[in-house]
Amino acid sequence: MKKTFQLQIEGKNPARVLEATKHDIRQYLKRERRKALPEGVDFWDFDCKFGHTAELALSVHVAELTALIDAAAQAGSPAFYVELLAKPGIRKVKADSLDAAVDDPAA
Repeated sequence: MKKTFQLQIEGKNPARVLEATKHDIRQYLKRERRKALPEGVDFWDFDCKFGHTAELALSVHVAELTALIDAAAQAGSPAFYVELLAKPGIRKVKADSLDAAVDDPAA
């Protein structure tokens, strides 16, 4: 998804427009996560970019999107750009859990 969302639309309540944009993004994420995973892949990961325009968009984590959208709305921005591209992800074992398993052989 590569899209510029308008936050200030003539004749529409800005709070409802804001919630509708967040809903669209959540629905896209859910739809992409439901797709069948390729062989050897654990989950769908996302490359995300956020900014006022496509040229000014910076790479962000998918969990930060809602906070960034709220911040743009609070700042009075008329629009924002979001880019979400699904990619295969493989889970990595954390070093702490690996050390705990070595220290506690009963586990």
